Amino acid sequence: MNISHIEHIGIAVTNLEESINYYENILGLTCYKTEEVPDQKVRTAFFMVGQTKLELLESTSPEGPIAKFIEKKGAGVHHIAFAASELQNSLDELKEKGIQLIDAQPRKGAENLDIAFLHPKSTFGVLTELCSK
Repeated sequence: MNISHIEHIGIAVTNLEESINYYENILGLTCYKTEEVPDQKVRTAFFMVGQTKLELLESTSPEGPIAKFIEKKGAGVHHIAFAASELQNSLDELKEKGIQLIDAQPRKGAENLDIAFLHPKSTFGVLTELCSK
């Protein structure tokens, strides 16, 4: 597996517009894109901080994974995403090493990236996403 960098840090929020306002008007960052990802039941907003992105995630459904996360743990850091080449090969390798996969095969995520999640039970409590262009 070849991880090149942190692709983004995902942050679960209850109100995307209020959160964008904080990051722009208080921290001085610029939201460069918002996007809805219907199959993941989220609206997202992206900010660049140096070479790393922040992805704000607001649920579009009470049954969505972000809504369930916020219900259990509250708003805050949701996941860390790493850029990985040859995503399917990386997933196969991780499975062979005993890592529990949420996604056995890549799927489309925001910014048209191929994504896959690793279960936090296998990653010391950190929901981990692998991303590839």
